[in-house]
Amino acid sequence: MNFSQSFRLAIKSLLTSKMRALLTMLGIIIGVAAVIIITSLGNGMQNYMNRKFEQMGSNLVQAQVMNDGSSRSVDADDMYQLVDKYPQYLSGVTPYLSVQAVVRQGTDEFSHTSVYGVSETFYNAEKGATMTGSDLAAGRFLSYVDVERVQSVCVVGAYLEQEAFGGDALGKVLTISGSPFTVVGVLDTLADLTEGSSDDTIYVPYTCAERLGAGGQFSIYLFTSTSRDTASAAKGLVENRLFKTFQDTDYYFVMTSAEMMDAMDSMVNLLMAILTLIAAISLLVGGIGIMNIMLVSVTERTREIGVRKSLGAKQKDIRSQFIIEAGTTSAIGGTLGIILGIIMANVITNVIAFVLGTGNDGFVAVPTIGGIAVAFGVSVAIGILFGYLPANKAARLNPIDALRYD
Repeated sequence: MNFSQSFRLAIKSLLTSKMRALLTMLGIIIGVAAVIIITSLGNGMQNYMNRKFEQMGSNLVQAQVMNDGSSRSVDADDMYQLVDKYPQYLSGVTPYLSVQAVVRQGTDEFSHTSVYGVSETFYNAEKGATMTGSDLAAGRFLSYVDVERVQSVCVVGAYLEQEAFGGDALGKVLTISGSPFTVVGVLDTLADLTEGSSDDTIYVPYTCAERLGAGGQFSIYLFTSTSRDTASAAKGLVENRLFKTFQDTDYYFVMTSAEMMDAMDSMVNLLMAILTLIAAISLLVGGIGIMNIMLVSVTERTREIGVRKSLGAKQKDIRSQFIIEAGTTSAIGGTLGIILGIIMANVITNVIAFVLGTGNDGFVAVPTIGGIAVAFGVSVAIGILFGYLPANKAARLNPIDALRYD
């Protein structure tokens, strides 16, 4: 008996008991769908994070310095001198100070607003965006004069413009820790316009932030290298400068945006691998289900096996028939699982876009050809593997005993 004949018999057997066949495939369907969904979410998450890092720029270098209260320390002037010394590698630097402050506008208090102190280089006029990927929607960003003269001006996020100023923030005043600040710029929508999100942000000159009590255990400096190719060299220069002061690498940490991206990708890949292994348990359960049903099928068709053997069918013919039947069952289940997984990935994408209000520019769960192929291949392999035992049992039946079986 050739493959096509065995395949037709397998389809006929499945159509004879449709409900039993569907229940047999259920574990495979759920397992394959789960694998497709998880790999789609992982791929979508990586793409989303990569887009965010690309918005920040591939030439960003972040240095985090510990403030231990000793005489060993660096300040913004030291970092500016480093940039001036190596203009072929470093194009700019800004302190990035987080301020614990109370923000008020009139009688309204915004307790979840993030306040950061930065310099004018935090905004790239050529790209029209900040180092963190925010676009300027109206007004201007902080200037060199603002920083040098410690002027009480600020740039606010889209959430604050809507909630605190009713959509018209330019030239208006809010208070940060009791000090009045004039709004000179408004950032475009970056997140979902909710309290505490990336849109609930204020940027002030870092010299003002220092007066507001910014600081703490760590200081952060954001450097930009002259190009993506010089980012590694720029990182080395920053590390050498910090080591010269501290003589110990425990006091600072320097990382490029490319390294940040690689680290995030590694974490996502590890998480997705763990979740995929958990989802694969469903495939194992589905394989056991196929084996059980095939054993039942062998018992039900014992007389048929006896008749075929008496007519000259060999063990390999009987074995291949039942293996092909098990493989066909798992293949159909895998196909249904792929369809279900793709549908659910699209549903999840739409749900996330609706909840976060990000539209087509936000998170998109992307099924990959590789993920689909692996899920389908594993499902078929499991069907064949777990179908071998029943098939071997059927092949080794004694034809006389099989014909007598009632």
